[in-house]
Amino acid sequence: MRTLLINPEFPSSFWSFKETNAISGRKTLLPPLGLLTAAALLPPEWDFKLADLNTGRLTTADWDWAELVMLTGMIIQRGNLLALVKEAKHRGKTVVVGGPYPTSVPEEVLAAGADFLVRGEGESTIPLLLAALTAGQSPGVFQVAEKPAMTASPAPRFDLLKMADYVSLTIQTSRGCPFECEFCDVINLYGRKPRYKSPNQVLAELETLYRLGWRGQIFIADDNFIGNKEHARKILLSLIPWMQSRGEPFSFSTQTSVNLGQDLEMIDLMTAANFSHVFLGVESPDPEILSANRKYQNLKNPLEQSLANITANGLSPIASFILGFDGETAGAGERLCAFVEKNHLPTVMLNTLQVLPNTALWDRLQREGRLLETETSGDNTMGRLNYRPSRPESEIMAEYRQAVNRLYQPAGYLRRALHHLLAMRPTRRAQGVRPAAPEAGQIPQNQGRPADLREITALLKLIWRQGITGECRLQFWRQLLTIYRRNPSRVTRYLHTCGLGENLFHLRREILKADP
Repeated sequence: MRTLLINPEFPSSFWSFKETNAISGRKTLLPPLGLLTAAALLPPEWDFKLADLNTGRLTTADWDWAELVMLTGMIIQRGNLLALVKEAKHRGKTVVVGGPYPTSVPEEVLAAGADFLVRGEGESTIPLLLAALTAGQSPGVFQVAEKPAMTASPAPRFDLLKMADYVSLTIQTSRGCPFECEFCDVINLYGRKPRYKSPNQVLAELETLYRLGWRGQIFIADDNFIGNKEHARKILLSLIPWMQSRGEPFSFSTQTSVNLGQDLEMIDLMTAANFSHVFLGVESPDPEILSANRKYQNLKNPLEQSLANITANGLSPIASFILGFDGETAGAGERLCAFVEKNHLPTVMLNTLQVLPNTALWDRLQREGRLLETETSGDNTMGRLNYRPSRPESEIMAEYRQAVNRLYQPAGYLRRALHHLLAMRPTRRAQGVRPAAPEAGQIPQNQGRPADLREITALLKLIWRQGITGECRLQFWRQLLTIYRRNPSRVTRYLHTCGLGENLFHLRREILKADP
């Protein structure tokens, strides 16, 4: 069966990382892990072709080649996904659709013409799809109430990727999150009880990537990597010697809850395994807002202390904040900015609240008659509110734009980056803890390999942008010298943080020029 796997294009957002792509010479940030996993669940004798529309265009030859078309999508990809379903049907193809958005809102996908809808996780549902295709059955919807064991999940078909197109590759070690934040759809999609791959499964996937020649960043796309700390420790204790035995070919990032900051042993294991960045849902500096949204894990311990511990011990937080919660009072944007600046958080994700289908928040606002009859875009970077907030929408959007203007401004960003790296301990190598290993977050030059042309070019592009033509070029050089003198082992991490800032500077320009 000739099967065309299509990942629709993402609209511009925080996660586009357009400038990182331009500097690094890559085309997009991450590959579509769901499609690669789906391919691994289908017969190995089938022929597959991956069309990631974030890296290239579909051609007539691609359509003509395909007998079966499989698509995935998140809610932010909704418009492009529905258009592709319609085009595939216009071309007479059998169409299978799955992923987070079709699982949450199946009606629109079916109305667009999808033949088969795979709701939920593929380990349970793709065997049902395969049986229907083999039997020649009519179109249908496949779903299984019980969540599959992750030990049943095969290694994704990484061989289908053009690896040079991606800034980072992706693996997953668990699904689900033990918390129940009102606005989050993770527990509706994947459950509150985390499920796990074994350490041997994880190492086998990494070995595959290693043998395929990948060297560099890997994002562990767990809903909460420390959702079960015992599992996380088992993964890390297996990963550390594996990484060291291969010259540390990868640098990892992942998503965790903020309570990571109260577990110094876990942080130490993560940095020993060469983790550099963690994405954290801080959401709000206002305790009453966190409590109202059931974000209790952010209240159990002092939030500022948790963030300080994470930074001081070698991890760089990418902190997410949301404006528009119920009960929010005027000045929330100002308080958010003050919190970010006080805690020297360089890379922050600023969001306006988008109410997602089938969340506890969606259900509550629906009962209260406060959901708007507008499309739920999932775009919390450039989108409008899809509900009636408890304070004027104009006030929320004005504060959002003010926060973007302030926190994504180059001088302020670079200043936070400086203080962030000065607060971080030296690398293990600088401390003499692990003399043979590269610093956490640095892509190692394996077995004496010199920096390749792409890496050198990326550094030169950054210097050109920020050190020669940038509006803060004197600040850039002054701060670089300060880092070199006061925390020299963190120069690489500092330059990487400066590079991440280019995305925020670009996003600031896009948001401020858009209609308010």
